[in-house]
Amino acid sequence: MKLLVLSLFGLLFTLQTQAQYKISGTVSDVAGQPLAGAVVTVKEQPSLGTVADTEGHYEITLPGKETYTLCASFVGYEPASEKIAAGQTGPLNFRLAERSTMMDQVVVTATRTPKLLKDVPIVTRVISEADIKQVDATHVGDLLQSELPGIEFSYSMNQQVSLNMSGFGGNSVLFLVDGERLAGETLDNVDYSRLNLDNVGRIEIVKGAVSSLYGSNAIGGVVNLISRESREPWSVNLNGRYGAHNEQRYGGSVGFNQGRFNSTTNVQYTSIDAIDLSKGTDNAEVGDYSTIYGHTALNIKERLVVTATEGLKFTARAGYFFRERDASESIKDRYRSFSGGLKGNWAITPSDDLELSYAFDQYDKSDYLVPTSRDVRDYSNVQHTLRTLYNHTFAGKHILTVGGDYMRDYLMSYQFTDNGSHTQHTADAFAQFDWNPHRRFNLIAGLRFDHFSAANLSHLSPKLGVMYKVANCSLRASYAGGFRAPTLKEMYMDFYMGNIFMIYGNPELKAETSHNFSLSAEYLKGQHSFTVTGFYNLVDSRITTVWNQELDGQVYTNMSPLQVAGAEANASGRYTCGISWRVSYAYTREMIERGQPLLSSTRPHAATARLAYDKQWKNYGLNVSLSGRWLSAVTCDVYTEVTSYEQTVRQTYPGYTIWKLSLTQHLWRGMDLTLAVDNLFNYRPDYYYSNSPTTVGTTCSVGLSLNLEQFFKSK
Repeated sequence: MKLLVLSLFGLLFTLQTQAQYKISGTVSDVAGQPLAGAVVTVKEQPSLGTVADTEGHYEITLPGKETYTLCASFVGYEPASEKIAAGQTGPLNFRLAERSTMMDQVVVTATRTPKLLKDVPIVTRVISEADIKQVDATHVGDLLQSELPGIEFSYSMNQQVSLNMSGFGGNSVLFLVDGERLAGETLDNVDYSRLNLDNVGRIEIVKGAVSSLYGSNAIGGVVNLISRESREPWSVNLNGRYGAHNEQRYGGSVGFNQGRFNSTTNVQYTSIDAIDLSKGTDNAEVGDYSTIYGHTALNIKERLVVTATEGLKFTARAGYFFRERDASESIKDRYRSFSGGLKGNWAITPSDDLELSYAFDQYDKSDYLVPTSRDVRDYSNVQHTLRTLYNHTFAGKHILTVGGDYMRDYLMSYQFTDNGSHTQHTADAFAQFDWNPHRRFNLIAGLRFDHFSAANLSHLSPKLGVMYKVANCSLRASYAGGFRAPTLKEMYMDFYMGNIFMIYGNPELKAETSHNFSLSAEYLKGQHSFTVTGFYNLVDSRITTVWNQELDGQVYTNMSPLQVAGAEANASGRYTCGISWRVSYAYTREMIERGQPLLSSTRPHAATARLAYDKQWKNYGLNVSLSGRWLSAVTCDVYTEVTSYEQTVRQTYPGYTIWKLSLTQHLWRGMDLTLAVDNLFNYRPDYYYSNSPTTVGTTCSVGLSLNLEQFFKSK
């Protein structure tokens, strides 16, 4: 009996051995230098894989007697793949070519026609998913300030967040999520806390007028957050973060990618206690305010992509957002949004594709009266948008894009007479031609027509962009006309601001217009990238408020022409050893006519820098990132009285620099542990202005992320 059992075991072992075979070899660069840590996977069975040792050697066991495709990859190099015959046992070696930059890989949609980043004729900055993780940002403002010079988020009245990007405010910089606008605003800025970074795949930023494609509010630039799609058959992520001031962030996402269906569901909850700015100081007066309000927020999103046929795809999305701010003990500010949409993409022929979409977004504000538990809604902005977009490709390389939008914009506001409401209908049509006569030359020309019913306003916005490549250098030049139509608030406002003075709307307002000129040179060589850009904007009829003696209040009006000019320089490098770096500098100058007050708080000089080390071993990964931003001092005029331009005082906001150190360890399987130290050198303002960072010194945080699907993968 024992002999029979041993024989059976021997037979099973022989069969199992015959059902497997091993492949080994090396992974090196084109010079033959081994690439330690290179990953070798099996295309047909993604769960199978191995990592090359210090000599670049790998060995992998394959099941059965079938044909497989082995794929080798390494950071900073182009991936390679090779098919192997069934039962092959000889060595299989890979030689990987060096990848120039991420610009050869990233596809952007800033021109409405997907192009590689290196081929876009308009200067476009992309913040990748890896960049977002390295910065370990708590919100979109934290991320953009760390990555882009010339952008600053600060506070306005009642601690509402305000944006300044290269001389343009929040009402002139259009924020999009997957190409869709956001409803609602406060002090000319959208609610940036709605922009959840947990499910973002990349962010595309175009500075300068982009009204020819995106219409009103794109006079100063566009920031488009593009959602991440599920890549794995199934995925579950759970994450949490805890920091100073009892700051808590908990989230998770569930995704699947099976057959014709791709779905991602994301939930994130955040909260932070009030911040006492006077803590740790003996100053009796620490600033214009001494406490930063605490708040809680909940953000839920669902995105479902259904591929009906090979050329027909539908994308459905839905979202809910809720934020509560502790403005006082008796009243809490509440903000809600409900959003949804459906988009269809149809590849009619290899040269023709059509997109149709509908989007809905509602943003409400209310006051929650704590003593009576009443929730009083006093603001609601509802937008319905229909869009069509058609692309036709000539000769396989020239692209004609035509499209149009219709939007119904409804606004009920406490800032209108008797909490009234107004409705506006907007319609537009646009066309763009992307001409590529030679691989070194590209030209994009576009024109857009917009009509706004409330102001009975029509406007044409042109654009022309040219790119020419010489060796490793890309030269770009562009002209664009920008515009911003007066909003319903600016036309019909009738509000007693802070019980101090009245602000009146003006139905006779003209649209803001601009002429934007840009020149840039970009040099790419190996692992390095250098870009220099100069820009000039002539802005006319900018909308602002001025004091009116007859009405004894402020009235929206169009101001004198304004010039905004500047330059940006960016340099970056990424090396196979895992080290990467980026340095950026921006100079901005606003030229205001003599006699006009210097109300702008645009800082003339700004810089950002990041040094990172990212290395992956077989069972452990490490990412260390040091990032910082520097902003120069700025001098401007500040009102001491609201009744006259003469009642101003010259105020200087000091410059500052803040650094952040973050360390992420990739532990067992899908477990990432992040430790961060913000404001590394313990900067604290002497006096807290609206334009001062609201830091009280060095703070620390810890975060944990679990990708549960990784736990079940075979090594």
